[in-house]
Amino acid sequence: MKAGVVHCRCSRCFSFPSKRRIIKRPRVLTFLNLPEDVLFHILKGLPAADILSVRAVHSHLKYLVDNHSSVWAHASFQDLWPSPNNLRMFERAAESGNFEAAVKLSLAYLYNEGLSITGHGRAEVNGIKASHYFSLAEHLNVCAVPFIWLFIRPPWSFSGSCCKAVVYESLKAECQLNKAQKGSILHSLAKVLNFFEDEGKKKESLEMLEESSKQGCLISSYLLWENNRKAAMSDPGRYLQSLRKLRDYAAKGCWEAQIALAKACGNGNQLGLEAKSSREMVSQIFQASLPISKQSIFTVQKGMNEIMRYILVDWLVEVATMKDFSSLCLHMTVGCVDRYLKLRPVPRARLQLLGIACMVICTRFISKEMLTIREAVWLTDNSYKYEELVRMMGEIISALEGKIRIPTILDYKEVLSSIVSLERRTLHLYSFICELSLLNTSLSVYSPAQLAAAALLLAKMLHGQAHPWTSQLSECTGFSQEDLLPCVLSLHQKCFHDDVPKDYRQVSLMAVKQRFEDERYEEIGKEQVMSYSQLCSLLGVKQEDPAPSPLHRNVVEIQTFLSSPSGKRAKRRREDSIQDDRGSFVTTPTAELSSQEESLLDNFLDWSLDSCSGYEGDQESEGEREGDVTSPSGILDVTVLYLDPAEHCAQDSSDEDSLPGEWDGSRAPHREGELPGAYLTPRNPNPEGSSGYSSVNTASPTSSVEGSPGAPPKPTSALPHSNAMNREPCQPHYLHRRQVKRKNMAEHTEERLNLGFLSL
Repeated sequence: MKAGVVHCRCSRCFSFPSKRRIIKRPRVLTFLNLPEDVLFHILKGLPAADILSVRAVHSHLKYLVDNHSSVWAHASFQDLWPSPNNLRMFERAAESGNFEAAVKLSLAYLYNEGLSITGHGRAEVNGIKASHYFSLAEHLNVCAVPFIWLFIRPPWSFSGSCCKAVVYESLKAECQLNKAQKGSILHSLAKVLNFFEDEGKKKESLEMLEESSKQGCLISSYLLWENNRKAAMSDPGRYLQSLRKLRDYAAKGCWEAQIALAKACGNGNQLGLEAKSSREMVSQIFQASLPISKQSIFTVQKGMNEIMRYILVDWLVEVATMKDFSSLCLHMTVGCVDRYLKLRPVPRARLQLLGIACMVICTRFISKEMLTIREAVWLTDNSYKYEELVRMMGEIISALEGKIRIPTILDYKEVLSSIVSLERRTLHLYSFICELSLLNTSLSVYSPAQLAAAALLLAKMLHGQAHPWTSQLSECTGFSQEDLLPCVLSLHQKCFHDDVPKDYRQVSLMAVKQRFEDERYEEIGKEQVMSYSQLCSLLGVKQEDPAPSPLHRNVVEIQTFLSSPSGKRAKRRREDSIQDDRGSFVTTPTAELSSQEESLLDNFLDWSLDSCSGYEGDQESEGEREGDVTSPSGILDVTVLYLDPAEHCAQDSSDEDSLPGEWDGSRAPHREGELPGAYLTPRNPNPEGSSGYSSVNTASPTSSVEGSPGAPPKPTSALPHSNAMNREPCQPHYLHRRQVKRKNMAEHTEERLNLGFLSL
């Protein structure tokens, strides 16, 4: 409006101002605005610590976490162990249906690890709690074979106060109160009783298996069939009915029943069917086998390559050879290692721990003579502690969801061996090729069934058999000879043509070859194999010898890989471990003690793995009590390897570093205050995180056995010392231990005995 001009309020003189355009801001969407279904999907699978952090953000998120059990049922407890600080979180998750939380809680209470309970009656308290979570874990284990018996299997006494006995009795009482839906627990109890030699216990075991079978436990039904098979073979009618039962179990998915059925059909027992139908049934089992790709291992394991896995498997073969474990145990162990590596990242310093933990689990699963926890830790050169091994076992069972037994190349090998008759040397060569196939991940592009068939074809061709692949084999497997040619050529190239990997000292890793150089295998490992070009000519394939694979030639990576898991020390050396490892309670196997020391510390060592915890039966194996346990030849002292020999040998050594018999024989007394490594003494327990099984140190104060507090004790088994200036480069002491079962160990050279993996 201009100044001095007056307008009336008519419609012509007065008009409303035009509406201003109002820009509407878009609605801000936050995490809280998402639908509850989406929020649940996001929360499921998060680490437990992250769930607690999300819960603290907003009241709505707190409501979702607190009032929906599915969030905790799917929470991840990877690399997390029960402790007083997080016990409530573990318990809540386990009660909500979290399998991993239930498994870790049961092991924590069984071994008194992480949740230490002191005072009288702790075995009963721990045992009852462990049995509750074992029962819960088995209830949640709906897809796998029952497994909780692995941890409570003998040796232990019913009259003792062992936590395992309490768990057994508690689970048994639970089944008696409510037998419904307890088939898997009854199966585990039956497996435990079957390890006892008492006939009454074995009879009770069969009764439990029968009840478990009635409750629908498929593996219990198969074990009953296996137990009654010999009696059924006497009557043809009963045997035919027995085989029909076996066919039903196989159709329901029992892998052991499928293998037994395939063997029966291959042997000519056609279940009342025509031969063609019987062979088709076997062929279905082979054709159902799918490749187990292992290349994703190196996607999950960022700092790992194929040679690291090769070294790990090579060492596991050496342990299996030394302890005389079966080939099936070895194949299962490698399978568990590979499956875990595909699921969870593992630092390279803990690869050896993963390998030995998988072997402990697999020996318990299929072998009557299990690998004890004490011996397993000792086999790693004491690079790990007992609690680390127990926790790794919990991680493995959780990650694999209790599925320990899966089809292996050895299962299909057993079926093929029952179909065709092989000469002993050909059969040994067949086994040799199957174990060599474990070393290379590139062969995983083929299924286990295809690898087993190709290994049989290759073994028969290497031994010059005229018709290596018959029509019967083709019909039973569904593989023609042409189908197997690529796999046969790959097997020959990887097993016999490519250069054998070497460590950074250029020492070849040949544990499988040396395993089959034993007389029991008729020294098949020493047999000369035809060249790759000769095999191609025999197969009618025009192909020259390929260049050796460059997979194993990166020396820098090998040297980096061979680092000690415990840092700069490969083992807890006795002269400094009392300072560095105080409170960590590392126990030394009695095999490392002299007879006098063992007698002095006998009762003390029994206390070191407290029988109130779940370690009764895991304290020592029979061989360890007798002092004849050997370490695999891969144990190395990194201090010896990486230091200048002259400089290293100029230092005063304990018996961990000294080797008698190759020095000049002169003995120098210990330095003032130097501790001979033969003495053991308890450490002051760490008030936090102490456990019921580890309380023996590998170093000792001077007053541990005898002598005044101010003077060094008189050694009972001290090794000779010489002047520093006159010493030769020292060698690892384990070379002179007595050997067990491995007859040809003495023939190995020093280079062979210095394989580098165990010094991880």
